[in-house]
Parts: sequence; structure tokens; C-alpha cells
Amino acid sequence: MVNGIIKLSVRHKAIVFFVTALLIVYGLFSFKTLPIDAVPDITNNQVQINTAVAGWSAEEMEKAVTFPVESVMRGIPDAKEIRSLSRHGLSQITVIFDDRVDIYRARQLVSERLSYIAGLPPGITPQLGPISTGLGEIYHYVLEFKEIAEEPEARFKQLVELRTMQNWFVKPRLAGVQGIAEINTTGGFERQIHIVPDPRKLARYGISFADIKSAVLDSTQNIGGGYIEQDAEQFVVQAVGFLRSENDILNIPIKSLQNLQIISIKDVARVMAGKEIRHGEATYNGRPALLGTVMMMTGENSRAVAERTDAKIKEIAGDLPDSMEIIPLYSRSDLVNATIKTVWQNVTMGAFLVIIALFLLVGNIRAAFITALTIPLALLMTIIGMKHLGISGNLMSLGALDLGLIIDGVVIVVDHCMRKIKAKLGSRKSIPAEEMDNIVIEATTEIRKAAGFGQLILIVVFLPLFALVGIEAKTFQPMATAFILALLGALVLSLTLAPALIAYLLKSNAEFRETKIMAFLERGYRKILELVLSQARTVITAAVVLALIGIILFTKLGAEFLPQLKEGTL
Repeated sequence: MVNGIIKLSVRHKAIVFFVTALLIVYGLFSFKTLPIDAVPDITNNQVQINTAVAGWSAEEMEKAVTFPVESVMRGIPDAKEIRSLSRHGLSQITVIFDDRVDIYRARQLVSERLSYIAGLPPGITPQLGPISTGLGEIYHYVLEFKEIAEEPEARFKQLVELRTMQNWFVKPRLAGVQGIAEINTTGGFERQIHIVPDPRKLARYGISFADIKSAVLDSTQNIGGGYIEQDAEQFVVQAVGFLRSENDILNIPIKSLQNLQIISIKDVARVMAGKEIRHGEATYNGRPALLGTVMMMTGENSRAVAERTDAKIKEIAGDLPDSMEIIPLYSRSDLVNATIKTVWQNVTMGAFLVIIALFLLVGNIRAAFITALTIPLALLMTIIGMKHLGISGNLMSLGALDLGLIIDGVVIVVDHCMRKIKAKLGSRKSIPAEEMDNIVIEATTEIRKAAGFGQLILIVVFLPLFALVGIEAKTFQPMATAFILALLGALVLSLTLAPALIAYLLKSNAEFRETKIMAFLERGYRKILELVLSQARTVITAAVVLALIGIILFTKLGAEFLPQLKEGTL
């Protein structure tokens, strides 16, 4: 079958060139749509359950929330591990699923289990975490005033305004960007109105904290009262209970005494602007500030989402009040672009060095061009395969490609074909096209085993990496997959496009002269080979001794480090 493919490629060059053109177009399209990242995402397949209860200690969170939720999650299908964390005011349970489980199915299973929970304190509702990973932070920004107040009270008001602007203007608009899972806010102060009761006045009127809470909740509701028809018009009756100012809170009635005196909140408490109790702070240039963190959804293209986020941030910045500004701090697109630039420079420089080396060794610019053309075409074939397999382009998958190994098969085919053409040419000035095709077919057929066997050995070397699991698999399997795809692509090109280009470009009247570098290397290799053959017994003895020394050293190192490796103390 392989011989038939070689003959078809040489006899029907136009078909091969047309398929190659389609490959280039589809490869470029795949490159534009290929997910690009700096490093592979090694986060396991997990679903988080978060429960926040203000003021509770870690022990209370563990007993009342964490333990019941974690107990319900036990036995969930395809779950590999369940771990929990209880802190002051926060309970977090993480359910780790097998990597083959779809994240949305995993979240559905967890949601169903949450509906079975019984015995949680009233008003406590566990919530699922965002569909994101440990590498989901793709954008950071700071929302700040252009003129920062120096007085503490004025600065506090600015931080409250920043938090309000973030929650009601910036965050809702960013949430509509495709690919964003969540926007986290750190810093600033949430606007709060605090009711501070006076215990002595409460005792005087027989009022408790629960009475104040009940009165405030009952007075902050809108109640519908039907409608009134008048002159063919319908008016909706509604009691509006929303509070508009601090005075409305002060006038909320709490209790009616026997003398018909109405006790309001202003009689037993003070109402003032306050701030939330928090456990951390965000700073920018040494000052308290408001920091926004954009989290990307799992499986999205980080560069595309970061660029869309940056565009939306610039749009929001134009709509902010004149006194405020939004300052981008970090964008994943910058890191990804730097990574792509590094990979592109490495590939370009490697291809340039390969072309120069081939020209100096082969001495024929057309033969060097045919060999070097394999590099971009093999990369395009690799990108197509990565696109269909869902592998992102990063430093591990694309940066680990060895260009010298990729073109190894093509170099063998080109060199053997040139030698055959040179031998057939003899003293003639030209060879008919039909005879040239036959020479190339014969030469490629003869050398195909040597050209393919070396690359197949390299492929076999990378196969054990596919036995890895967990984080190791997510780290190294994309690299192995990309490398194998590149080798297979180069092998296909060496048996199809390369012979067709050789028969088309290497004209019969071309000069097939041996370069001075190749002549020098050949003479040196011949002398070394003659020396080795004349001292074969000595060489074999030295090789055996070196092998024994290597085995002894390997055994000692294994005996020393293997126990530490098993215990995890290495």
C-alpha cells in the first residue's frame, strides 16, 4: 500500500499539490481557532460547594454545615475524592470527579445531592462554585478615584462608592462577556446602614433584638392591594415599604404601649452608616483600593476571553464618572502572546538553522527547500490534530517539538533520491520526465523502511507517557500527543509531497556536486570507522565495562532513593 501511495504521489503531482494547498488553508483556520494558553491546565475535575455564614466560628461551621453537606456527598457516582475546609464564616466542600466526567454532569449530580440535605440551620443555603479552574484568573483590574482623598473619613466614603460602582455598574456589564464564569471583588466597603440599639432603652420598653429585626423586615416589603376601577381606568393599589433614607428607618414602629404610645427605632437605637466586617484588603501602590478579578469558564480560549474582557473594560472606562478610572493590572492575553512569540521565535530560528545546515551539507538549494518545507506543513498537521483532540497550544505542547527529528525522514528520502538521480544522470545533460519519475519512485521505495522506521521508533518512545494519570497525564500527554502528531505528519509528507517535489523541482540538469563539508566529514568518518574495525575487540571490551559501571551506579542510586520516593520524602 505504501508503494502505491508513493507511485500515486509522483505520477499525479497536481493532486498532491492541491491537497497540500487545502492542508495549508485548513491548518491556518485551525490555528486561528486553536485554544492558546501559556501552560496546560492541570486542575482536576472538581465541583466546589461554598456556604457563607457571617460570624460563625470554624468549629460551628464544621459541625452545623460542613459535616452534613460532606456526608450527603459520599457515594456520589464517579467521585474520586471529597475534601472539606471549615473557616471563620466559610464552609467549602470540594468533590473531585474522574477526568472523563463532563463538568456539567458532575455539577448536576452535586445539585441533586444538595436537595437531599436535611438539618441545616434556617436561612443557610449551600451554593456551587463557579465553573472555573485554578488557572481561571485571566484579568485583574483596579477601580479607583483619580484624586484620592487623604482624610480617613473621606477615603472611607470613596471606598464605599467604588464598591457600589463595582457591584451595580462594572460587574453586571462584565458578566455578559462570553467565556467569563465569575467576577470576584476584593477591597472597598459595601454600603451598609447599621442600627445600634441602646440596651437600657430596650430594657425600659421591654423590647428585644428580635423585635427590632422583625419590625425592620416587616416594614421593608411592598404589598399589593388589588385594584380600583374608575372611569374605565384601572388603578393598582400597592403599599410601598421600601426604605429611601435613614429617617425612614428611624420612624419604623416597633411596639405599641398600653398608653397608646408608639415606640419607634429612633426611641431605642441609633441609625448610622457603617461597614462590613472583613478579613482581608486589596491595596494598589500601598493604598487601600478595589480589585476586580475575572474568572474564565473551564475549557474556554484564555487569550480570546482575555481580549474580549479587555475590550469591555475599555468600553466601561469610557462610561465611568469623570472622577473615577479603571486600571488594568494583568491580562492573560499578554502572557499568552509572549508565549506564542517565544514558540514562534524558537520555531523560526530552528527552521532557519535547519535550512542553512541542509544547504551547507547538501549543496542544493532546492533540496534544502524541499526538506525545510516539511517543518511548517508538519506543524500545520499537528495543529489540525490538536484542534480535533481538544489540546491547547502552549509551551509544553508546541514548545517541545524538535524540528531536527521532524525532518529526519525527509532528509533520508531527499538524500537517497539525489544519489540515485546523480548515478542515473552520468554524463548525460538531461533525463526525460518519465524516467525521472521512475527514479524517484524507485529511490523512495527503497529507502521508505529506513525513513519510516526511525520515526516509528521515536513514536514508540513517547507511548509510555499515555499510561500516566492525574496531574502527570495533564502535564506530559499534550506534549507527547503533539510530538507524535508532528512525526506522523512528517512521515506522511516524506512519502507523498517530498517525492512529488523532488521529481518536479530537481531537474535533470541540476548540479549534484558533493560539498566540501560533506567530503571532509566523510573522510573523517571513514578513518574513524577503519580504526574501530581494526580495534574491534578493544572497543567491545570498553563498551561492556562502561555498561557494567552504568548498571552498578543505577542499582546503587535506585537502592538509595527508591524508599524515599515511595514514602514521598524525596
